[in-house]
This record gives sequence, structure tokens and C-alpha cells, in this order.
Amino acid sequence: MKLTLHRRYAFAASHRLHSPQLSDDENWRAYGKCNNPFGHGHNYIVEIAVSGPVDPETGMIANLADLDTYVQREVLDAFDHTYLNEQVPAFREMVPTTENVAREIFRRLENFPSARLERIKIQETSLNSFEYDRQKSGDSSS
Repeated sequence: MKLTLHRRYAFAASHRLHSPQLSDDENWRAYGKCNNPFGHGHNYIVEIAVSGPVDPETGMIANLADLDTYVQREVLDAFDHTYLNEQVPAFREMVPTTENVAREIFRRLENFPSARLERIKIQETSLNSFEYDRQKSGDSSS
């Protein structure tokens, strides 16, 4: 039997979608108003899914306080109320699309010691959400 724990977190951040490999016109065509030189912000909702055996002593897959502390340290402290392009080192060289934000969050959380990280789902707006899944990404490690 496989059990999965889902936990939601929120952070606010701004970004500019702009690729230095593209011309100004190509950036505008690719990203539209999201290429605004002054950036724009979102209130992101991130859902973390972890799985593992139920500990017979605690009855839990993972202690929520441990998971919350880990997510706070690895993601929220680094991302909340930041300009992603300049304040998060990974996005100095990579366009901070929400797809890439999801991948970076997964990378930061995949070593959570108490359970196996299965997927990250991130909601950018009420219309857009993205999911990064360990199995669908081709990463079968751990």
C-alpha cells in the first residue's frame, strides 16, 4: 500500500520572463506582457506530495512540523517576497517561468530525509498551474 501526503504552502514573488538568447522582439512574442522590464508578481500556491511507509509508532508518513521546517528553510525563506530573477541564484541564468520554478523547488526538496518527494504542483494564477512529477520527469532515483 502506498500513501501520499499532500501539503500546501504559499509565497509571493515577482519575476520577469526574459531570455538573453532572444532579441527584444522575440522575447515579446514569447512572453508578451510578462516580459515587462519592471517585472510582475504572483501569489504562488505550492503543493508538495511525499510518500512513504506509515511509521508504526507515530502513525504518520512524515512529521508535518519536520516537513514545514524543511520547506520553510529550502523554499519559502529563499523565494518569498523576492524578485526571482536577481535574488534566487538559480534564476540568474534560467528564465523563471513557473515551469522552471517548479523544477527548482523539486530540486531543493528532493532530499527531504523523512519521506520520498513524489511531485510538486505550483499554482501561478487561478488559470495556470504546473506539476513536476518524479516518475513523469524520468527520474526514478531514490
